[in-house]
Formats: sequence, C-alpha cells, structure tokens
Amino acid sequence: MFCRVGLVSHVSTWSPGTNHKLWKLGCLLPRCPKLSCRGTKMSAVSSQKAETWDKCTLQELKVPFARTEIGTFFQEQPRIGNQYLEDAFLQRYLKTHLPPQVLKKVSLDLERFGARVAAEIDSLGRECELNPPALQHYDAWGRRVDHIVTCTAWKRMKEIAAEEGLIAEAYERRYSSWSRVHQVAKLYLYAPSAGFFTCPLAMTDGAAKVIESLGISRPLAKAFGHLTSRDPRKFWTSGQWMTERKGGSDVAGGTESVAREQPDGTYCLYGFKFFTSATDSDMTLTLARIMDAQGRVEQGSRGLSLFFLEVRDKEGKLNGIEVQRLKEKLGTRQVPTAELLLDGSKAHRISAEGRGVASIASMLTITRIHNVISAVAGMRRVINLAREYASKRVVFGKLIKDHPLHMQTMARLEVETRGAFLMLMEITRLLGLEETKMASEQDLHLLRLLTPVAKLYTGKQAIAVISEGLECFGGQGYMEDTGLPVTLRDAQVLTIWEGTTNILSLDVLRSLTKSQGQVLTAFCSGVQGKLALASSVSELESSAQLLQDALHRLGQFTHRVGSKGAVAMELAARDFAYTLARIYTGALLLEHAARPDASSTDTYTAQRWCKQDLCPVDSEEKAGCYDAKAASMDTCLVYERSPVLKGKL
Repeated sequence: MFCRVGLVSHVSTWSPGTNHKLWKLGCLLPRCPKLSCRGTKMSAVSSQKAETWDKCTLQELKVPFARTEIGTFFQEQPRIGNQYLEDAFLQRYLKTHLPPQVLKKVSLDLERFGARVAAEIDSLGRECELNPPALQHYDAWGRRVDHIVTCTAWKRMKEIAAEEGLIAEAYERRYSSWSRVHQVAKLYLYAPSAGFFTCPLAMTDGAAKVIESLGISRPLAKAFGHLTSRDPRKFWTSGQWMTERKGGSDVAGGTESVAREQPDGTYCLYGFKFFTSATDSDMTLTLARIMDAQGRVEQGSRGLSLFFLEVRDKEGKLNGIEVQRLKEKLGTRQVPTAELLLDGSKAHRISAEGRGVASIASMLTITRIHNVISAVAGMRRVINLAREYASKRVVFGKLIKDHPLHMQTMARLEVETRGAFLMLMEITRLLGLEETKMASEQDLHLLRLLTPVAKLYTGKQAIAVISEGLECFGGQGYMEDTGLPVTLRDAQVLTIWEGTTNILSLDVLRSLTKSQGQVLTAFCSGVQGKLALASSVSELESSAQLLQDALHRLGQFTHRVGSKGAVAMELAARDFAYTLARIYTGALLLEHAARPDASSTDTYTAQRWCKQDLCPVDSEEKAGCYDAKAASMDTCLVYERSPVLKGKL
C-alpha cells in the first residue's frame, strides 16, 4: 500500500539543507504501518517504541513539504531599476547630440527622475491599473452630478506631472531647441510606469501647442498658464473632444455638433461627443459648426470652427455637460473615457470661423509624437524586464540568458526598439527646431512627412515587440497579476488613436500631393546626408549600399506608379509608408553607428536592420499587388459567400 507523503506533526524535523531525491522525483512512498490499539492492550514500553520508530522513519524521509503550494522554488520577479542609468543607447544619443553644458544638466535631471520612476511612480501606475475610474451619476439626494471617481494614484500622477515639468519643459525652452529632446526623454522614462497618464498629458501638450500657435490672448492666456504650470495646485490637463458618432477619423464629414453665438461673444455648444479620453480634465478643445440666424450650418471641413471650454463653471458644476457613460475598453482602463452630451456648454471660439480643422494641425503633430513616445517606451520597458528575468530564471539547467536562441530573439526585439527610438528622437529634434524658428525648409518638410510615418510604424512595432516580449516570461507573461499583460493591452490603442495605420498612410500620400513632391525630395536628401559618413566606414559600407539600393528602388517605384492612377497609389499607401519608415530608420542607425565613438553594438544594430526588405512597396508592386485585378480579388477574397456581394462573385 502506498500514500503520498502528507503533512504531519513531525514535519518540523525536516532539515532544508539536506538533499533527498525521493520527494524531488515525486515518488510514492511506502505507507508507514500503524500500531492499532483496538482490541489490544499496549504496554507503555511498546507505545514508546512505536513512537520512537515513527520519528525515526520520518527523520529518514526528511519530507520537505506536504502541500503543493509550499515549496523551495519561487520564480524571481523582474524589477525595474533606474531606467536612465540602464539605458546605454539613450545616454549615447544624448551625448552625441546635446551641447556639453546642456548634456550635463539634462543628464543629472534624467538620472534623478529615473530613480523617482522606479521608487515612486511605477507603483502608482500599477495602482491606477488596479483601480479604474467609475462614474457616479447621482448624489445621495438624487441630484445629477456625473462625478467621475478616480483613484488617489491618478490624482498623484497629475501632481507629479506638474512637479517634473512634463509639459512645462517644452514651453519654457530653457535649452532652446533641445528643450523638446529633454521633455521627450523624460516622458520616455515615465510612460511605461505612468498608468497611462501620458494620455491626458499628450492632449495637454497638444492644447498648449495650439494656443501658442494661434497667439496667446484672452481667454487663452489663463489656460496656457495653467497648462504649462509647474505648480500642482495650478496645473491643468486638457481634453480633446473631436470624435462623434459618425466621425472617427472623418472629422469633416462626421461632426454634427453645433455652436450658437451669444450676445456676449461666447458660444453655446450642442452635440454628442462619442469618444472623449481623460474626461476628468480641466478644459478641452473641440470642433463644432456655427449656426447662422436661420439655424443653418455649413457642411464639410469649411464649416468647422475650433472652440475652447472649461469643463466646470465657477461653482464647480459641469459646464452644460452630461456624462452618458464610461467606455469599456480592451486597454487604457486607467483613463476615464466617456460619451458626453453637450447641452448648452459655454465656449469661446479660438480659430477663425471655418478654420477649425486647419487650427488643430499642430495639435495632431504633438499628439502623434506622444503616441510614438508611448510605443517606443513600452518596447524598451518590456525588453528591460525580460533582460532582468533572463538573468535570474533557470530552465534546462542554465539561465535563460545562456540559451543562444533566446538571446537571438531578444536581440531582434532590441534592433526594432533602437531603430524606433532614433526615429522618435529625430522627429523630436525637428520639432524643437521648428518651435525655435531654427528649422530649414527641408526640416519642416521632414517633420510633416515623418510624423505620421513614425506614428503608424512604431504603433505596429510596439504590438509585435511587446507581444514577443511577453513570451520571454513564459506563462507568467500571460498572468494579469504580474502586471505584464497590461503593457500589451495598452499598446493596441497606439495603432488606432490619432489615426489608424491606413488613415495615416493616406495622410502620407496627402503630404506628397500638397507639397508637390517636395517632402519626398527632402526625404531623399535627408537619407543621402546621413549615409555620407557611413559609406566611408568599412564595417558599414555594405549596409549603406543596401540602403542606397532601396532608395533607388523607391524612386523607380514612384515613377512607375504615377502612370497607374490613384487606385494603384492608394493600394500601395501602407507599403509606401512602411518603406519610408524602414529606409529612414536605417539611415539614422547607420549615421549613429558611423560616429567615431560608436560601439560594436551600434554597428551590429545597423547591419541587422539593413538586412530586411527595405523597400517592400517595390517588391509588392512587382508582384502585381496593386493592379486593378488585385483590388477586385481582394474584395472577392474577403466577401466570398457573404450576402453583401451575393451574385457578384
């Protein structure tokens, strides 16, 4: 007869330092014979002998545990350290580009802030995830209050954002054009630990940018002061209420909200905002159509004007706003996102009448760059955690980091992340030049072109890298209580918010058309300039040639597709944008690796990047993927046997 060893009162005799193989192998042990007292009169001596035998037997077995939840092995939790000190690539970038005196001050600030992220901010971010916002429609006396309840950590995030100048830094311009680089570097360290408070910060930065570009005048001067304040008691966050039920990316065709002018020059807004993020913000910018005396409005983008409104009035009550419900989302659950009814909300028109869409162009640039920050920062964080985990977790007799295949997988993720980081810092550098009136015409064209390219490409990279990164933790990467899966759930929004991949791909084409091809000329010149030094470095020469070939293929494609019509170019739009991303990122990596003080890993990263298909749009076009027949067959493939196209296939 056999039994699995159970916990008994004698388990205290187990010595943890002793090596016993039976329990490790999970063997079935012989059942210890019992001495029955039933029908037998046991002497005191016999009883004592039985007890001694029992103790000896258990001492020999030395059972280490008897319940499955108690054992000698526990997985080591990966922990974050100072993310600035652990990021050699970030430090090398700043050393290369920042003037020495600026570098010294910025580095000290980032080192201090990196420590604060690990010691304080990261736990607050986790608390935001575990305590999502809730909507309280009525108070105890039946009054409609529409109060959005957020946790203490969410409120603390707002205070920290002010204290650290996460918005103010960009507008104080202490370091001239490099102020944006400083701000973005801080946000890059902050974002993965922020409990997605980066969302209201993105819209706050965008609102400040719009106000600055339109001219800071009443009532905007007060708002701008709050948005860029370092005082937690004065700091405001801003919403961005553009999406309506018919809208999405089609703002011009989907906006139904109307504005009625009042005798004092203000407006009352009426409409339904279908998707408003960070609804607990202090103010917002929104679009609406101005009604004339007969109640008529102009349709299309020319009928839209931009308005500023404070969310609450002087008494603290909602400004003609009803919160219908909070959205239930896949990710970003930390952020209150709601459907709102505007019922006479008092607002100020801040754009010229009918110039609302044009007025938010600068805001889109900022929010798209913030999207890139979140994408790149999420990639970096999951790699850092996976790197930490691989140095502790033992499988098949050795640490994960000592398995070559695992290191190869992580290296591929690292290449993607480093390329994305350089693209982020490039558009940040260009933005800093634009804001300080130091940008050349080529710089402005590159900023216009690369912003949507970076947003769409890094959004895709983030999902792929973070998903692969979670695999590095095995089953633990799938467990919500580890705090790891939230990184992937939150990353999915990055391909949707501020324009889906296809919408932004079409925006890239629009930039070519509006500039009459000047943005593409600037792109090619920019790439050639970055390749100049790399082409003379022996270790980089072949990679630079691959990039030159890709640039040549891109030029050939643009000439060929021009004769095929608008449909062919639309079909190629996504692959065209991907091509721009891969070529320019490759040029940035080669430029970085061509520095005299570049490391061997810089060289290896550039070489690895250039081994992929750098011009997929040319490859796909040669395969016939953009022909009229391909377009027709795409529809047939998707809708085969569907009633939508019944009888047409």
